[in-house]
Amino acid sequence: MKKLIAITGVLVFTITSIYAQSDSKAVQFGAKAGVNFSKLIGDDFNDVDSRTSFNAGLLAEIPISERISFQPEVFYSGQGFDILEIDQDNVFDTDENLEYQLDYIQVPLLIKAYLIEGLSVEVGPQFGFKIHEEFDWEPNADSGDFEVDSNDSYVKDFETSLAFGTSYKFDAGLFLSARYTLGLTKIFEDDTILGDVDGKNSVWQFGVGYMF
Repeated sequence: MKKLIAITGVLVFTITSIYAQSDSKAVQFGAKAGVNFSKLIGDDFNDVDSRTSFNAGLLAEIPISERISFQPEVFYSGQGFDILEIDQDNVFDTDENLEYQLDYIQVPLLIKAYLIEGLSVEVGPQFGFKIHEEFDWEPNADSGDFEVDSNDSYVKDFETSLAFGTSYKFDAGLFLSARYTLGLTKIFEDDTILGDVDGKNSVWQFGVGYMF
């Protein structure tokens, strides 16, 4: 993981030193929304499918130089995973179509570097605050929901990730984005029966937004 972060940083610095320039010297604010494809990764989650949900929130772009900006964000992110069939290697042993819903308020703090006008890459840490946890045995219907009380949860209220992606901003302020966030910390509490379970969040996000 340290090598991945270092290589990403060197690559961004090298490219931006040659080509990049920011498209604005003013602080900009924006809103965005998009689709999530999320799952848990780790040795104990070999055969789970991704949960499809959405994200929506706010962001700012603060120029540091003509080449690089700082982009803090805050947004809702629907995460979790699906289990479609029995797998004895999984921590959740079920013969139902089970969707495990983990919803967060995510706060990424990104460094954004422009490759050419409009086109940028971004990387940085992301901090997640769990706001909802639920099992759903009928994801495509209104029934089958079982909300997990925070006092009974085995999932931590806080997690950290590494976010990296790309975006393209048009002259009118509309932008398109694609991003991947890789969990750096296990999501399960250490002092529970799931304390030794290796499970980290993994999320692909694709969206559209507008800078005002």
